[in-house]
Amino acid sequence: MKIEIWSDVVCPFCYIGKRKLEKALSNFPNKGDIEIEWKSFQLNPDQKTNPSLNTIEYLATSKGWTMEQTREITSNVVEMAKTEGLEFDFDNAVVANTKNAHRLIHHAKSHGKGGEMKERLLSAYFSEGKNIDDAATLTSLGKEIGLADAEIKRVLESNQYEEEVELDSYESRQMGVRGVPFFVLDRKYAISGAQPDEVFTQTLEKSWNEYLEERKAHGILTETSGDTCEVDGDC
Repeated sequence: MKIEIWSDVVCPFCYIGKRKLEKALSNFPNKGDIEIEWKSFQLNPDQKTNPSLNTIEYLATSKGWTMEQTREITSNVVEMAKTEGLEFDFDNAVVANTKNAHRLIHHAKSHGKGGEMKERLLSAYFSEGKNIDDAATLTSLGKEIGLADAEIKRVLESNQYEEEVELDSYESRQMGVRGVPFFVLDRKYAISGAQPDEVFTQTLEKSWNEYLEERKAHGILTETSGDTCEVDGDC
Protein backbone atom coordinates (compact mmCIF):
# COMPACT_ATOMS: atom_id res chain seq x y z
CA MET A 1 0.00 0.00 0.00
CA LYS A 2 1.31 3.41 -0.92
CA ILE A 3 1.45 6.51 1.25
CA GLU A 4 2.15 9.73 -0.66
CA ILE A 5 3.39 12.73 1.29
CA TRP A 6 3.36 16.30 0.04
CA SER A 7 5.74 18.44 2.07
CA ASP A 8 8.38 21.15 1.92
CA VAL A 9 11.94 20.98 3.21
CA VAL A 10 11.56 24.20 5.26
CA CYS A 11 8.21 23.27 6.86
CA PRO A 12 8.65 22.46 10.58
CA PHE A 13 5.38 20.55 10.79
CA CYS A 14 6.46 18.43 7.83
CA TYR A 15 9.44 17.18 9.84
CA ILE A 16 7.32 16.69 12.95
CA GLY A 17 4.63 14.92 10.90
CA LYS A 18 7.26 12.67 9.34
CA ARG A 19 8.28 11.49 12.78
CA LYS A 20 4.66 10.90 13.77
CA LEU A 21 4.07 8.72 10.73
CA GLU A 22 7.29 6.83 11.38
CA LYS A 23 6.14 6.22 14.95
CA ALA A 24 2.83 4.80 13.71
CA LEU A 25 4.64 2.60 11.18
CA SER A 26 7.11 1.31 13.78
CA ASN A 27 4.20 -0.33 15.63
CA PHE A 28 2.42 -1.48 12.48
CA PRO A 29 2.79 -5.25 11.85
CA ASN A 30 2.66 -4.86 8.06
CA LYS A 31 5.06 -1.93 7.75
CA GLY A 32 7.15 -3.92 5.28
CA ASP A 33 4.25 -3.74 2.84
CA ILE A 34 3.99 0.06 2.97
CA GLU A 35 5.59 2.17 0.24
CA ILE A 36 6.36 5.82 1.02
CA GLU A 37 6.55 8.32 -1.84
CA TRP A 38 7.67 11.89 -1.21
CA LYS A 39 5.97 14.61 -3.26
CA SER A 40 7.24 18.15 -3.82
CA PHE A 41 5.39 21.15 -2.43
CA GLN A 42 6.90 24.62 -2.23
CA LEU A 43 5.33 26.85 0.39
CA ASN A 44 6.91 29.88 -1.26
CA PRO A 45 8.11 29.16 -4.81
CA ASP A 46 9.26 32.78 -5.21
CA GLN A 47 11.37 32.80 -2.06
CA LYS A 48 14.76 34.41 -2.56
CA THR A 49 17.66 32.59 -0.95
CA ASN A 50 19.44 34.84 1.54
CA PRO A 51 22.23 33.23 3.59
CA SER A 52 22.65 36.45 5.60
CA LEU A 53 19.09 36.19 6.95
CA ASN A 54 17.97 33.60 9.48
CA THR A 55 14.44 32.26 9.79
CA ILE A 56 13.66 34.22 12.96
CA GLU A 57 14.47 37.52 11.26
CA TYR A 58 12.64 36.52 8.09
CA LEU A 59 9.46 35.54 9.94
CA ALA A 60 9.42 38.75 11.94
CA THR A 61 9.76 40.84 8.80
CA SER A 62 7.44 38.87 6.51
CA LYS A 63 4.69 38.33 9.11
CA GLY A 64 4.92 41.77 10.67
CA TRP A 65 5.63 40.26 14.09
CA THR A 66 7.88 41.69 16.76
CA MET A 67 11.00 39.70 17.56
CA GLU A 68 9.44 38.84 20.91
CA GLN A 69 6.33 37.45 19.21
CA THR A 70 8.43 35.54 16.71
CA ARG A 71 10.57 33.92 19.39
CA GLU A 72 7.51 32.95 21.40
CA ILE A 73 5.84 31.33 18.38
CA THR A 74 8.96 29.50 17.22
CA SER A 75 9.79 28.34 20.75
CA ASN A 76 6.43 26.57 20.85
CA VAL A 77 7.33 24.77 17.62
CA VAL A 78 10.76 23.90 19.03
CA GLU A 79 9.11 22.31 22.07
CA MET A 80 6.71 20.36 19.86
CA ALA A 81 9.68 19.09 17.84
CA LYS A 82 11.46 17.97 21.01
CA THR A 83 8.58 15.63 21.84
CA GLU A 84 9.41 13.84 18.57
CA GLY A 85 13.14 13.71 19.31
CA LEU A 86 14.01 16.62 16.98
CA GLU A 87 16.24 19.62 17.70
CA PHE A 88 15.24 22.75 15.80
CA ASP A 89 17.56 25.76 15.61
CA PHE A 90 15.64 28.61 13.96
CA ASP A 91 18.33 31.15 14.85
CA ASN A 92 20.71 29.46 12.44
CA ALA A 93 18.23 28.21 9.82
CA VAL A 94 19.09 29.83 6.47
CA VAL A 95 16.29 31.38 4.41
CA ALA A 96 16.36 29.48 1.11
CA ASN A 97 14.33 28.60 -1.95
CA THR A 98 13.61 24.87 -1.95
CA LYS A 99 13.26 24.02 -5.65
CA ASN A 100 16.78 22.63 -6.00
CA ALA A 101 16.34 20.59 -2.82
CA HIS A 102 13.16 19.09 -4.27
CA ARG A 103 14.93 18.34 -7.54
CA LEU A 104 17.62 16.53 -5.57
CA ILE A 105 14.96 14.48 -3.78
CA HIS A 106 13.53 13.44 -7.15
CA HIS A 107 17.01 12.44 -8.27
CA ALA A 108 17.44 10.42 -5.09
CA LYS A 109 14.03 8.78 -5.68
CA SER A 110 15.29 7.54 -9.04
CA HIS A 111 17.96 5.65 -7.08
CA GLY A 112 15.58 4.37 -4.39
CA LYS A 113 16.85 6.88 -1.82
CA GLY A 114 14.08 9.50 -1.74
CA GLY A 115 13.32 8.98 1.94
CA GLU A 116 16.98 9.19 2.92
CA MET A 117 17.44 12.42 0.96
CA LYS A 118 14.33 13.97 2.46
CA GLU A 119 15.50 13.20 5.99
CA ARG A 120 19.01 14.51 5.33
CA LEU A 121 17.72 17.80 3.93
CA LEU A 122 15.27 18.35 6.80
CA SER A 123 18.01 17.77 9.34
CA ALA A 124 20.42 20.03 7.45
CA TYR A 125 17.94 22.89 7.41
CA PHE A 126 16.33 22.67 10.83
CA SER A 127 19.20 21.41 12.98
CA GLU A 128 22.47 22.22 11.22
CA GLY A 129 21.97 25.70 9.75
CA LYS A 130 22.93 24.61 6.23
CA ASN A 131 21.93 26.50 3.10
CA ILE A 132 19.79 23.93 1.27
CA ASP A 133 19.87 25.99 -1.95
CA ASP A 134 23.65 25.96 -2.19
CA ALA A 135 25.00 23.62 -4.88
CA ALA A 136 28.08 22.56 -2.90
CA THR A 137 25.97 21.85 0.18
CA LEU A 138 23.41 19.85 -1.79
CA THR A 139 26.18 17.87 -3.47
CA SER A 140 27.74 17.07 -0.12
CA LEU A 141 24.41 16.01 1.39
CA GLY A 142 23.64 13.82 -1.60
CA LYS A 143 27.03 12.14 -1.41
CA GLU A 144 26.41 11.39 2.28
CA ILE A 145 23.49 9.12 1.36
CA GLY A 146 25.40 7.42 -1.43
CA LEU A 147 24.55 9.43 -4.55
CA ALA A 148 27.27 9.93 -7.15
CA ASP A 149 29.01 13.30 -7.06
CA ALA A 150 29.03 13.74 -10.85
CA GLU A 151 25.33 12.88 -11.19
CA ILE A 152 24.31 15.35 -8.49
CA LYS A 153 26.29 18.12 -10.15
CA ARG A 154 24.78 17.28 -13.54
CA VAL A 155 21.27 17.53 -12.10
CA LEU A 156 21.94 20.81 -10.29
CA GLU A 157 23.59 22.40 -13.32
CA SER A 158 20.59 21.56 -15.50
CA ASN A 159 16.82 21.88 -15.21
CA GLN A 160 16.37 18.14 -14.70
CA TYR A 161 13.40 17.18 -12.50
CA GLU A 162 11.84 20.65 -12.68
CA GLU A 163 8.87 19.11 -14.48
CA GLU A 164 8.49 16.51 -11.73
CA VAL A 165 8.49 19.22 -9.07
CA GLU A 166 5.87 21.21 -10.98
CA LEU A 167 3.77 18.09 -11.60
CA ASP A 168 3.72 17.28 -7.88
CA SER A 169 2.60 20.83 -7.14
CA TYR A 170 -0.07 20.70 -9.86
CA GLU A 171 -1.33 17.38 -8.53
CA SER A 172 -1.60 18.82 -5.03
CA ARG A 173 -3.72 21.70 -6.33
CA GLN A 174 -5.99 19.27 -8.14
CA MET A 175 -6.44 17.39 -4.87
CA GLY A 176 -7.25 20.58 -2.99
CA VAL A 177 -4.11 20.56 -0.83
CA ARG A 178 -3.87 23.94 0.90
CA GLY A 179 -1.07 23.22 3.35
CA VAL A 180 1.57 20.69 4.25
CA PRO A 181 2.35 18.10 5.40
CA PHE A 182 -0.39 16.28 3.54
CA PHE A 183 -0.45 12.49 3.77
CA VAL A 184 -2.52 10.46 1.30
CA LEU A 185 -3.02 6.80 2.13
CA ASP A 186 -3.93 4.50 -0.76
CA ARG A 187 -5.54 7.48 -2.54
CA LYS A 188 -8.50 7.15 -0.17
CA TYR A 189 -7.70 8.81 3.12
CA ALA A 190 -5.79 11.97 3.89
CA ILE A 191 -4.16 13.43 6.98
CA SER A 192 -3.52 17.14 6.89
CA GLY A 193 -0.86 18.48 9.22
CA ALA A 194 1.04 17.00 12.15
CA GLN A 195 -2.03 15.46 13.77
CA PRO A 196 -2.06 13.63 17.14
CA ASP A 197 -0.41 10.19 17.11
CA GLU A 198 -3.71 8.31 17.29
CA VAL A 199 -4.88 9.91 14.03
CA PHE A 200 -1.92 8.40 12.19
CA THR A 201 -2.38 5.01 13.83
CA GLN A 202 -6.12 4.81 13.23
CA THR A 203 -5.96 6.08 9.64
CA LEU A 204 -3.13 3.69 8.82
CA GLU A 205 -5.06 0.72 10.20
CA LYS A 206 -8.29 1.70 8.45
CA SER A 207 -6.54 2.22 5.11
CA TRP A 208 -4.70 -1.08 5.39
CA ASN A 209 -7.82 -3.08 6.26
CA GLU A 210 -9.69 -1.62 3.28
CA TYR A 211 -6.67 -2.22 1.06
CA LEU A 212 -6.70 -5.90 2.04
CA GLU A 213 -10.45 -6.22 1.49
CA GLU A 214 -10.15 -4.80 -2.02
CA ARG A 215 -7.32 -7.17 -2.89
CA LYS A 216 -9.33 -10.13 -1.62
CA ALA A 217 -12.36 -9.00 -3.63
CA HIS A 218 -10.20 -9.06 -6.76
CA GLY A 219 -8.65 -12.42 -5.90
CA ILE A 220 -5.26 -10.92 -5.03
CA LEU A 221 -3.50 -12.54 -2.08
CA THR A 222 -1.16 -10.66 0.26
CA GLU A 223 1.71 -13.07 0.79
CA THR A 224 4.03 -13.31 3.76
CA SER A 225 7.08 -15.29 2.67
CA GLY A 226 8.95 -17.90 4.69
CA ASP A 227 10.91 -21.10 4.04
CA THR A 228 9.34 -23.13 1.23
CA CYS A 229 9.83 -26.12 -1.03
CA GLU A 230 9.47 -25.26 -4.71
CA VAL A 231 7.60 -27.25 -7.36
CA ASP A 232 10.89 -28.56 -8.80
CA GLY A 233 11.72 -30.15 -5.47
CA ASP A 234 14.20 -27.56 -4.21
CA CYS A 235 13.85 -26.78 -0.49
